[in-house]
Amino acid sequence: MNIRKATQIDSEAIAAFWNPQIRETVVTFNSIEKTPNEVTQMIAERPCFLVVEIGGAVLGFATYDQFRGGIGYAHTMEHTIILAPEASGQGAGRALMQNLMDHARAADTHVLVAGVCAENAAGVAFHQALGFEQVAILREVGRKFDRWMDLVLMQKRL
Repeated sequence: MNIRKATQIDSEAIAAFWNPQIRETVVTFNSIEKTPNEVTQMIAERPCFLVVEIGGAVLGFATYDQFRGGIGYAHTMEHTIILAPEASGQGAGRALMQNLMDHARAADTHVLVAGVCAENAAGVAFHQALGFEQVAILREVGRKFDRWMDLVLMQKRL
């Protein structure tokens, strides 16, 4: 397993495992698939965008960006982590998040925020195992699959 900074060369592989998550799961409330060009743009614009390679294939990513606009939130970041199904259960998510948190600390981030669909019990448990605490449930703020969904906000002070 290798964790490294993403490059534009990774964009197609990232879109390939991210889009089924967008189409078929509640891992994200987004229902619009990502193009490789959009992923390339995210890689270029984000302060940190990491990938995990397993057996030479890019099978996951973690990234963060400022939680909300404005100078008052400059030290609070919200992250996204997505793994291909074949990367689950191998420690890839934990390794990605540890590297992401290390980067965020070094960049003077004070708080890292996770927004997790309340229906995603594995996502909530994953973040709890990393030391994130649940701080709020926003009721019916997401809509996907023709239904309203709750968002669990979690945070970790770095």
